[in-house]
Amino acid sequence: MYEHDVLVVGAGGAGLRAAIAAHEAGADTAIVSKLHPVRSHTGAAEGGINAALQEGDDWELHAYDTMKGSDYLADAPAVETLAQDAPEDTMRLEHWGMPFSREEDGRVSQRPFGGLSYPRTTYAGAETGHHLLHTMYEQVVKRGIQVYDEWYVMNLATTDEEDPNDRQCEGIVAYDVQSGNVEGFKANQGVILATGGPGQAFDHTTNAVSCTGDGHAMAYRAGAPLEDMEFIQFHPTSLPSTGVLISEGVRGEGGILYNNDGERFMFEYGYANNSGELASRDVVARAELDEVAEGRGVEDEYVHLDMRHLGEDRILDRLENILHLAEDFEGVDGLVEPMPVKPGQHYAMGGIEVDENGQTCIDGLYAAGECACVSVHGGNRLGGNALPELIVFGKRAGAHAAGDDLGEPEIRTGYGDDVEDDDTELPVAPGASGLDSTDAVADGGVAAETGALEQAVERERARVERLMDKDSGVQHAEIRSKLQNAMTDYVNVFRNEEGIKKALKLIRECREEYQDVYVDDPSKTFNTDLQQTIETRNLIDVAETIALGALVRNEFRGAHWRQENQVRDDENWLKHTLVSWDDGEPSIFYRPVILEGEEKTYEPKVRSY
Repeated sequence: MYEHDVLVVGAGGAGLRAAIAAHEAGADTAIVSKLHPVRSHTGAAEGGINAALQEGDDWELHAYDTMKGSDYLADAPAVETLAQDAPEDTMRLEHWGMPFSREEDGRVSQRPFGGLSYPRTTYAGAETGHHLLHTMYEQVVKRGIQVYDEWYVMNLATTDEEDPNDRQCEGIVAYDVQSGNVEGFKANQGVILATGGPGQAFDHTTNAVSCTGDGHAMAYRAGAPLEDMEFIQFHPTSLPSTGVLISEGVRGEGGILYNNDGERFMFEYGYANNSGELASRDVVARAELDEVAEGRGVEDEYVHLDMRHLGEDRILDRLENILHLAEDFEGVDGLVEPMPVKPGQHYAMGGIEVDENGQTCIDGLYAAGECACVSVHGGNRLGGNALPELIVFGKRAGAHAAGDDLGEPEIRTGYGDDVEDDDTELPVAPGASGLDSTDAVADGGVAAETGALEQAVERERARVERLMDKDSGVQHAEIRSKLQNAMTDYVNVFRNEEGIKKALKLIRECREEYQDVYVDDPSKTFNTDLQQTIETRNLIDVAETIALGALVRNEFRGAHWRQENQVRDDENWLKHTLVSWDDGEPSIFYRPVILEGEEKTYEPKVRSY
């Protein structure tokens, strides 16, 4: 048994920043991560960090752009906190040694990004996330913060009160990849989930293979609702063969999108008459797919992104790694020919419901980064807003978990008297009813009188033993492939009721098949088969919440397009979708969006670019 004041699960940008803040607040802090910190997926972030740093820009403009980009589904307290804190927190990174790109006069460089009214995206070449990780990991090492890397966190240890609002998170249970042991970690003050996104629920994604929604699923099954899960961002420029990301920085520097007829279609066909390639990501992604559907796609699959006109010097200075990615994965030299790109699953706007301090409805349980939903992105995230979210809300979660008083939050969490219940008829019963009794016990509540953490450890050890003892059945890879195909086929950029219902039925089949899953690798150490089998269960739970949210939200808002209702319905849908596990029988409810800021109300307007 290990014991610390604050435990941070995940060592990407949000996790590292949370750990630093908790340590600075005086807490004995440790990070538990299935990857070495600098291998975290934050390292793949290329574009930059939005912050109002220059004369002529201000946080109010950043907040307005963010709210508009969210299609008015973000909560104003979160948006304003992001915009207000981002400049100071970005400059703190610079003081820690972050090697931002510079102008000739020595100021940090900022470039235009989609949906921004001012060029406020601060960057380090096209490797901003990579440098961010290394900069903050240096601070973690400098402070002597304990890092348990290659420990896969399997579940949370929470008490079992009937109302999740009354539950307490006491710690976590983790699998030591190097030894095969399953151990408990006690958290005296708080657990912060910073586990990244659920990209592996789709088969074409910019996300790393490690992005399996672990934090989402653990918090969900513990009783914390998942919020706005239907809003999945599909990045307009991923490489067709792999899903590898081509930074929005290419378009920010002046890169141009062409169809197979050589037309600059963002303007030619009126998708974004003012902003063109720098429209919001959801707008550009839909435009590309429309071009393919109209027969103007290259090889009926993708479009071209051209940066040749920028010149070799500028490309090598600001976008050099893009050249390597295009050459390595597509065999294309970006200096002399355009790059093939198409939309790929990229980011989850929704996540674990938290307030401005990162706290869930479960006492002692926090979340930050992509696995959390505060909500700062609403229906669509602006490029360059993910990294400031990591540092701003990672910092706040760490400080609050360690005991700092950050004031009373304005954002509510958990089921309460301000919510509206949903009564949509579902095509299949969601949740744990298809699991056998032993798996249900493995993921259910604990007896408070025997100690939540001790019981959780024993349950997870029993789960591993059951999986390892079976010598036949279904391998997780078959189930995961079926799940990914269902989500990509039916819960992609364009959605309709029939398709979403098909996805839910296929997810139900995946859940039933998982009853017969087994681990083929008998190894005790470095058993990736075992870890991925557990991750696949998490993906089933998270994918189901995405599909449930997509089914009930019958409107077109941000990244969520519905064939049956292609208009934004502010009268009925200015509200967050929340899915609660409810002991294996998920329920759906809604909470109003908070559009009232410190000094202004963000009135919904037509979102045009």
